[in-house]
Amino acid sequence: MGTLSFQENKLLSALCTFGIGGPARYFAEIHSIPEMQQAILVCLERQIPYFILGKGSNCLFDDRGFNGAVFLNKIDFLERPSTEVYHVGAGYSFSLLGTQSARHGMSGLEFASGIPGSVGGAVFMNAGANGRETCESLESVDFVDESGQFVTLKKNELHFAYRTSSFHHKKGAIVGATFVLTPLETARAKQIEIITYRKKTQPYGDMSAGCIFRNPNCGHAGALIDQSGLKGTQIGDAKVSEIHANFIVNVANASSKEVLELISLVQAQVKLKTGADLQSEVRYISPEGVHE
Repeated sequence: MGTLSFQENKLLSALCTFGIGGPARYFAEIHSIPEMQQAILVCLERQIPYFILGKGSNCLFDDRGFNGAVFLNKIDFLERPSTEVYHVGAGYSFSLLGTQSARHGMSGLEFASGIPGSVGGAVFMNAGANGRETCESLESVDFVDESGQFVTLKKNELHFAYRTSSFHHKKGAIVGATFVLTPLETARAKQIEIITYRKKTQPYGDMSAGCIFRNPNCGHAGALIDQSGLKGTQIGDAKVSEIHANFIVNVANASSKEVLELISLVQAQVKLKTGADLQSEVRYISPEGVHE
């Protein structure tokens, strides 16, 4: 497939934070924007479905794998055209960006510290925590569209909302993002406070996809799951975390089927006991494609 180095039957369990997933029909690491353009064009020409993977959080791969191409985005540059401006590759660690910018005395991304995803993934889903969202400091996004063309999109073109963006409805790949931050002497102290609290209150280091459910209008998903008596509930090796109820952890060798069954069980019980409808924020990738 083209001049890129492609592998076949690459196990996806090794590429995601859940530690779950069967083989991808095709797999390639992408290290530059031209490589991403080539990868997308190859798939377009051969009518092969594809999935762009960052740090592997916020997704659940089916044990049967994915009948298409998975491209691991390793475009991970960091540039500072000026003190306040950060131009970052989509494969760059979002957590590292939050930590580094705070060390530079810049505020706006302190909340990113400890979030186990890539910059591209954070932009795609408008990741947020501690009352902040990715889109707040975002100026523009570099994107390779479905025809392989490189474009730079301004924030106001992208329709960001709670845990979503217009990228959910676009074919192509985020390859970079530009953030404009604000000088703040206390940025580093704030970032340390956030990561310290996160490590105490989340199953840090366990295999999980991050938070499973979006917060409904009536409260926090974790609190509703806890109120429903579901902490510690387990199906096979998939378990509702006893540290934070909005995490499902893979305690050993959980299957995608066990995780999906546990998600459905939690949704049904929370609806029964609190009346709240919980919506998953994790992307499920089956052999046929992506389910959101």
